[in-house]
Amino acid sequence: MRQIFLDTETTGLDPKLGHRIVELAAVEMCNRQLTGRHFHNYLNPERDSDASALQIHGLTRDFLQDKHKFHEICDTFLEFIEGAELLIHNAPFDVAFLDHELGLIKLPPLQNYCAGITDTLVLAKERHPGKRNNLDALCERYQVDHSKRTLHGALLDAELLAEVYLAMTRGQESLLMELEVAPPIDDVAEKIADLRLLVLPASESELECHARQLEKIDKESNGRCLWKLNG
Repeated sequence: MRQIFLDTETTGLDPKLGHRIVELAAVEMCNRQLTGRHFHNYLNPERDSDASALQIHGLTRDFLQDKHKFHEICDTFLEFIEGAELLIHNAPFDVAFLDHELGLIKLPPLQNYCAGITDTLVLAKERHPGKRNNLDALCERYQVDHSKRTLHGALLDAELLAEVYLAMTRGQESLLMELEVAPPIDDVAEKIADLRLLVLPASESELECHARQLEKIDKESNGRCLWKLNG
Protein backbone atom coordinates (compact mmCIF):
# COMPACT_ATOMS: atom_id res chain seq x y z
CA MET A 1 0.00 0.00 0.00
CA ARG A 2 1.64 3.23 -1.17
CA GLN A 3 0.59 6.46 0.53
CA ILE A 4 1.76 10.03 0.00
CA PHE A 5 1.46 12.71 2.69
CA LEU A 6 1.13 16.07 0.98
CA ASP A 7 1.19 19.71 2.03
CA THR A 8 1.37 23.14 0.40
CA GLU A 9 2.09 26.73 1.41
CA THR A 10 0.37 29.49 -0.55
CA THR A 11 0.28 33.25 -1.10
CA GLY A 12 -3.24 33.45 0.36
CA LEU A 13 -6.45 31.62 1.05
CA ASP A 14 -8.28 31.47 -2.29
CA PRO A 15 -6.93 30.41 -5.69
CA LYS A 16 -9.97 32.04 -7.31
CA LEU A 17 -8.49 35.38 -6.24
CA GLY A 18 -5.25 34.61 -8.06
CA HIS A 19 -3.34 33.13 -5.12
CA ARG A 20 -0.67 30.55 -5.94
CA ILE A 21 1.39 27.79 -4.35
CA VAL A 22 4.80 28.83 -2.97
CA GLU A 23 5.89 25.48 -1.53
CA LEU A 24 4.88 21.90 -2.35
CA ALA A 25 6.00 18.76 -0.51
CA ALA A 26 5.09 15.08 -0.55
CA VAL A 27 6.42 12.26 1.66
CA GLU A 28 6.17 8.59 0.69
CA MET A 29 5.05 5.72 2.91
CA CYS A 30 4.72 2.06 1.87
CA ASN A 31 2.98 -0.50 4.07
CA ARG A 32 3.07 1.93 7.02
CA GLN A 33 6.82 2.45 6.71
CA LEU A 34 8.36 5.79 5.69
CA THR A 35 10.63 5.09 2.73
CA GLY A 36 12.80 8.20 2.95
CA ARG A 37 11.66 9.29 -0.51
CA HIS A 38 10.08 12.70 -0.82
CA PHE A 39 9.26 15.45 -3.29
CA HIS A 40 9.91 19.07 -2.31
CA ASN A 41 10.04 22.37 -4.17
CA TYR A 42 9.76 26.06 -3.43
CA LEU A 43 7.84 27.75 -6.23
CA ASN A 44 7.89 31.21 -7.75
CA PRO A 45 4.25 32.40 -7.60
CA GLU A 46 5.00 35.52 -9.68
CA ARG A 47 3.18 37.66 -7.11
CA ASP A 48 3.38 38.79 -3.49
CA SER A 49 1.98 36.81 -0.57
CA ASP A 50 -0.72 38.32 1.60
CA ALA A 51 0.64 39.66 4.87
CA SER A 52 -1.27 37.02 6.85
CA ALA A 53 0.15 34.21 4.69
CA LEU A 54 3.67 35.61 4.95
CA GLN A 55 3.41 35.51 8.74
CA ILE A 56 2.60 31.80 8.52
CA HIS A 57 5.31 30.57 6.14
CA GLY A 58 7.84 33.45 5.91
CA LEU A 59 8.55 32.84 2.21
CA THR A 60 9.16 36.27 0.71
CA ARG A 61 8.90 37.20 -2.95
CA ASP A 62 12.65 37.92 -3.00
CA PHE A 63 13.41 34.39 -1.70
CA LEU A 64 11.09 32.79 -4.27
CA GLN A 65 12.16 34.93 -7.25
CA ASP A 66 14.68 32.42 -8.65
CA LYS A 67 12.70 29.26 -7.81
CA HIS A 68 10.96 27.02 -10.34
CA LYS A 69 7.46 27.80 -11.55
CA PHE A 70 4.82 25.12 -11.07
CA HIS A 71 4.69 24.09 -14.73
CA GLU A 72 8.43 23.36 -14.62
CA ILE A 73 8.15 20.79 -11.83
CA CYS A 74 4.66 19.49 -12.60
CA ASP A 75 5.68 16.32 -14.48
CA THR A 76 8.09 15.26 -11.72
CA PHE A 77 5.45 15.87 -9.07
CA LEU A 78 2.74 13.91 -10.91
CA GLU A 79 5.14 11.03 -11.49
CA PHE A 80 5.95 10.94 -7.76
CA ILE A 81 2.30 10.73 -6.64
CA GLU A 82 1.04 8.52 -9.48
CA GLY A 83 -1.19 5.68 -8.28
CA ALA A 84 -0.79 6.45 -4.56
CA GLU A 85 -3.36 7.39 -1.94
CA LEU A 86 -2.90 11.05 -1.00
CA LEU A 87 -3.33 12.01 2.66
CA ILE A 88 -3.78 15.74 3.25
CA HIS A 89 -4.76 17.69 6.37
CA ASN A 90 -7.73 19.87 5.38
CA ALA A 91 -7.58 18.37 1.89
CA PRO A 92 -10.10 20.72 0.16
CA PHE A 93 -7.71 23.66 0.66
CA ASP A 94 -4.62 22.03 -0.88
CA VAL A 95 -6.59 20.21 -3.59
CA ALA A 96 -8.23 23.48 -4.70
CA PHE A 97 -4.82 25.10 -5.15
CA LEU A 98 -3.33 22.10 -6.96
CA ASP A 99 -6.36 21.83 -9.25
CA HIS A 100 -5.97 25.55 -10.00
CA GLU A 101 -2.29 25.17 -10.86
CA LEU A 102 -3.03 22.14 -13.05
CA GLY A 103 -5.85 24.01 -14.76
CA LEU A 104 -3.55 26.91 -15.63
CA ILE A 105 -1.47 24.52 -17.75
CA LYS A 106 -4.51 22.73 -19.18
CA LEU A 107 -4.16 19.50 -17.20
CA PRO A 108 -6.92 17.45 -15.48
CA PRO A 109 -7.60 17.75 -11.72
CA LEU A 110 -5.41 16.09 -9.09
CA GLN A 111 -7.76 13.13 -8.52
CA ASN A 112 -6.93 11.88 -12.03
CA TYR A 113 -3.38 11.05 -11.00
CA CYS A 114 -3.82 9.24 -7.67
CA ALA A 115 -5.68 6.28 -6.19
CA GLY A 116 -7.72 8.50 -3.88
CA ILE A 117 -7.55 11.50 -1.55
CA THR A 118 -8.04 11.15 2.23
CA ASP A 119 -8.63 14.19 4.44
CA THR A 120 -6.81 13.48 7.71
CA LEU A 121 -8.62 16.40 9.35
CA VAL A 122 -11.93 14.57 8.85
CA LEU A 123 -10.31 11.41 10.22
CA ALA A 124 -9.09 13.30 13.31
CA LYS A 125 -12.50 14.88 13.93
CA GLU A 126 -14.12 11.44 13.82
CA ARG A 127 -11.70 10.18 16.47
CA HIS A 128 -11.69 13.34 18.60
CA PRO A 129 -15.04 15.13 18.20
CA GLY A 130 -15.27 18.55 19.81
CA LYS A 131 -11.48 18.87 20.25
CA ARG A 132 -8.83 20.93 18.46
CA ASN A 133 -7.55 18.87 15.55
CA ASN A 134 -5.04 21.11 13.81
CA LEU A 135 -1.58 19.63 13.23
CA ASP A 136 -0.01 21.19 16.35
CA ALA A 137 -2.82 19.87 18.57
CA LEU A 138 -2.53 16.38 17.07
CA CYS A 139 1.25 16.36 17.54
CA GLU A 140 0.76 17.19 21.21
CA ARG A 141 -2.01 14.60 21.61
CA TYR A 142 0.08 11.82 20.06
CA GLN A 143 3.42 13.01 21.50
CA VAL A 144 4.98 13.74 18.11
CA ASP A 145 7.87 16.21 18.43
CA HIS A 146 6.96 19.42 16.59
CA SER A 147 9.42 21.75 18.31
CA LYS A 148 11.01 22.70 14.95
CA ARG A 149 7.67 23.98 13.65
CA THR A 150 8.24 27.68 14.43
CA LEU A 151 6.89 28.53 10.94
CA HIS A 152 4.74 26.40 8.67
CA GLY A 153 6.80 24.53 6.11
CA ALA A 154 5.32 22.08 3.60
CA LEU A 155 8.00 19.40 3.94
CA LEU A 156 8.13 19.46 7.74
CA ASP A 157 4.33 19.50 7.97
CA ALA A 158 4.04 16.52 5.59
CA GLU A 159 6.55 14.59 7.71
CA LEU A 160 4.73 15.47 10.94
CA LEU A 161 1.40 14.48 9.39
CA ALA A 162 2.82 11.06 8.49
CA GLU A 163 3.93 10.51 12.11
CA VAL A 164 0.56 11.67 13.46
CA TYR A 165 -1.30 9.39 11.03
CA LEU A 166 0.71 6.37 12.13
CA ALA A 167 -0.08 7.11 15.77
CA MET A 168 -3.74 7.91 15.09
CA THR A 169 -4.34 4.66 13.18
CA ARG A 170 -2.19 2.31 15.25
CA GLY A 171 -5.27 0.44 16.49
CA GLN A 172 -6.24 -0.37 12.92
CA GLU A 173 -2.77 -1.81 12.36
CA SER A 174 -3.16 -4.11 15.39
CA LEU A 175 -6.55 -5.26 14.17
CA LEU A 176 -5.18 -6.02 10.72
CA MET A 177 -2.31 -7.99 12.25
CA GLU A 178 -4.76 -10.05 14.30
CA LEU A 179 -6.83 -10.77 11.21
CA GLU A 180 -3.74 -11.80 9.28
CA VAL A 181 -2.68 -14.40 11.86
CA ALA A 182 -6.17 -15.81 12.50
CA PRO A 183 -6.16 -19.59 11.84
CA PRO A 184 -8.12 -20.96 8.87
CA ILE A 185 -11.70 -22.03 9.64
CA ASP A 186 -10.98 -25.62 8.57
CA ASP A 187 -8.19 -25.88 11.17
CA VAL A 188 -10.51 -24.64 13.92
CA ALA A 189 -13.28 -27.06 12.90
CA GLU A 190 -10.81 -29.96 12.96
CA LYS A 191 -9.64 -29.06 16.47
CA ILE A 192 -13.13 -28.89 17.96
CA ALA A 193 -14.51 -31.92 16.09
CA ASP A 194 -13.30 -34.36 18.78
CA LEU A 195 -14.35 -32.26 21.75
CA ARG A 196 -16.85 -33.92 24.09
CA LEU A 197 -19.27 -31.37 25.45
CA LEU A 198 -20.48 -31.87 29.01
CA VAL A 199 -24.29 -31.49 29.11
CA LEU A 200 -25.87 -30.73 32.47
CA PRO A 201 -29.68 -31.23 32.38
CA ALA A 202 -31.87 -28.84 34.40
CA SER A 203 -33.14 -30.12 37.75
CA GLU A 204 -36.85 -30.43 38.57
CA SER A 205 -36.79 -27.24 40.65
CA GLU A 206 -35.04 -25.32 37.85
CA LEU A 207 -37.63 -26.52 35.33
CA GLU A 208 -40.43 -25.39 37.64
CA CYS A 209 -38.82 -21.93 38.03
CA HIS A 210 -38.43 -21.69 34.28
CA ALA A 211 -42.09 -22.60 33.72
CA ARG A 212 -43.24 -19.97 36.22
CA GLN A 213 -41.08 -17.32 34.50
CA LEU A 214 -42.59 -18.19 31.12
CA GLU A 215 -46.10 -17.89 32.56
CA LYS A 216 -45.22 -14.44 33.90
CA ILE A 217 -43.79 -13.30 30.56
CA ASP A 218 -46.80 -14.72 28.72
CA LYS A 219 -49.22 -12.88 30.98
CA GLU A 220 -47.40 -9.51 30.71
CA SER A 221 -47.12 -9.81 26.91
CA ASN A 222 -50.78 -10.81 26.39
CA GLY A 223 -49.96 -14.29 25.19
CA ARG A 224 -46.98 -13.35 23.03
CA CYS A 225 -44.26 -15.24 24.87
CA LEU A 226 -42.13 -16.64 22.06
CA TRP A 227 -40.73 -19.49 24.13
CA LYS A 228 -44.25 -20.81 24.87
CA LEU A 229 -45.39 -20.29 21.28
CA ASN A 230 -42.37 -22.18 19.95
CA GLY A 231 -42.76 -24.88 22.58
